[in-house]
Order: sequence, then structure tokens, then C-alpha cells
Amino acid sequence: MGAIPEHLLVDGSNVIHAWPELRALLKRDKSAARERLATSLLALLPTEFARVTLVFDGRGGELVIEHPAGPDSLAVIYTPDGATADDVIEQLVGRSTQPGSCMVCTGDQAERATIEAGGAVWCSSEDLAARLKQAGNRQSAKVTRLRKDNNEQWRHRT
Repeated sequence: MGAIPEHLLVDGSNVIHAWPELRALLKRDKSAARERLATSLLALLPTEFARVTLVFDGRGGELVIEHPAGPDSLAVIYTPDGATADDVIEQLVGRSTQPGSCMVCTGDQAERATIEAGGAVWCSSEDLAARLKQAGNRQSAKVTRLRKDNNEQWRHRT
């Protein structure tokens, strides 16, 4: 068995089309659907994964890498024309010194077979949604605990 996945790679278009709320938003505003997915993935950093890379198919002649929440967080990659998100994800897994530390979220079964053959771990868009829900629940519970502790400390001061 490989290492525990620490780098999540997400086929952005695939996930957007798989999640009903994002698919509906995509029909109205492609950019907003992409941003909502990117924002939701931030909940997985750094507790679930050390790195998260969201990959979208071409947006121009060059590879574009953005860090919407700062350099040490989520990376959003737009492939150059002529390359697909699958191509870039396969290259990232192939270049990893520990492919087993990579988890790839895609519904594309051919891509799944390729990345698993390369040593990476696969997850479905449903699995990713469940991970996000669990992360949100943990964050809510932590905020509730912190609020309770803060209230207790405040009461003891008076």
C-alpha cells in the first residue's frame, strides 16, 4: 500500500459537471462555477491535504497557474491549448517522487486507470463532496468549541 495521499489533484470540469449545484451555476456563469469549486476546496487545506491542485482545460496559448488564496494554498491550473486537464494531471502524477501520495478526483474512467497505473489514488466526485462535508462539519464543531471556551473564559473574568 502507498503513502497516505497528501496532494489532491482535481479535474475541475469533471467535478463541476458531476455536482448538480455547480452544473446549474455553470449554465449561467462558467467563471463563478469555477470559483465556487476552488473556494470549497480550500476547506481541505491543510488538515486533509498538504496541497490541492485544481486543473481546468485550456484557456489560452500558455499554461496558467493561479493561487487565488495565496502562494501556499490552492493552485488552479489552466492548461494550454492542445492539452487537457487529464494530460496535466497525468504529468503531475508521473513527475511526483511519491505517486502514492497523490489522490486524483475525476469521473473519467480512462483517466482513473492511467493514474492508478502510475501509482496514484483515485476518488470520485461523490467521495470529494463527502470529504468536503466532513471537513465543514469538523470546522463547525471547532468553531462551536472555541465559542464555548471563549464564553466560559469571559464569564470567569467578571
